[in-house]
Amino acid sequence: MTIAFIILIIIIAIILIKSIKVVKQSEVYIIERLGKFHKAADAGLTLIIPFIDNVRSIVSLKQQTMDVQPQEVITSDNVTITIDTVVFYKVTDPAKAVYEIQSLKKGIEYLAITTIRDIVGKMELDETFSSRDLINTRLKSILDEATDQWGCKVDRVEIKDITPPPDIKDAMEKQMNAERNKRALILQAEGERQSAITLAEGRKEAAILDAEADREAKIRRATGEADAIKQVAAAKAKEIQMVYDAIKESDPDEKLVQLKSLEALEEVAKGDANKIFIPFEATSALGSLGALSDVIKDNRKHKKHKKEETEDSDELTSAEMQSQILQNTNSIDDDSDDIMN
Repeated sequence: MTIAFIILIIIIAIILIKSIKVVKQSEVYIIERLGKFHKAADAGLTLIIPFIDNVRSIVSLKQQTMDVQPQEVITSDNVTITIDTVVFYKVTDPAKAVYEIQSLKKGIEYLAITTIRDIVGKMELDETFSSRDLINTRLKSILDEATDQWGCKVDRVEIKDITPPPDIKDAMEKQMNAERNKRALILQAEGERQSAITLAEGRKEAAILDAEADREAKIRRATGEADAIKQVAAAKAKEIQMVYDAIKESDPDEKLVQLKSLEALEEVAKGDANKIFIPFEATSALGSLGALSDVIKDNRKHKKHKKEETEDSDELTSAEMQSQILQNTNSIDDDSDDIMN
């Protein structure tokens, strides 16, 4: 009796162990009942019927990576290159991932290899190096569309490395060095050209500034000279005005004016280069002018004592003198005309 009870307890324990399943986070259990898909158990505690239900597969819902083996691909210009690729994918439907394909990883790997050969085979060697983003985008699009029926989503596809043959690699390095040397020469020539332009612009600016300074100096010099001429002219005008005012205040008569004219004529004749020819007949007129100057002096003296008495006599004398001076002047003009003729 005791042995049977112990056996019963052991059987019950085995049944409990078989019927209780604990599913981890980010995992799904695919459970079959009598060989047919029953359910997909999510994370947590799950009960199954022993010997009737069976866990077919444990599917991870995490994002997974698959390193595709390096593949030799021939480009459109008949160059064999080696491409190493990485695929990032995630299971979205665990039942499809288990029942729709024998091996999900193998299916993705083979599909990636054939797609890479198809895409790169239509490109030239240089284009493959400069079009990695394009290749990645096209690979992701094709793989995502193909794996959708397998309950899988391809998130990214990255080309890790593209390795050309050694001889092609050497040729590419030489080409790269030549290109760098060409760029260096172009940059050097551009720098020299820019330097020459800068120097020329500097000389141009200096010449412009020198011309501006010279022009400004000439303008200021001319302005100073003009101001000096204006000041000299103003001084002379002031001097003439003062002389005129003095003469006006002294109230000169015509005889005094004529005498001053003769004195000015004498000053003009003093120069070596100044030659004045006076006809012989004009000497009598000059003599009469001398006598007239003495008469004027006497008249001025008499004016101080006998102003009222001498006014009439002075008027007669001045009239006579004026007539005589006019006659003498006419004779001098006639003699001058004769000399000129």
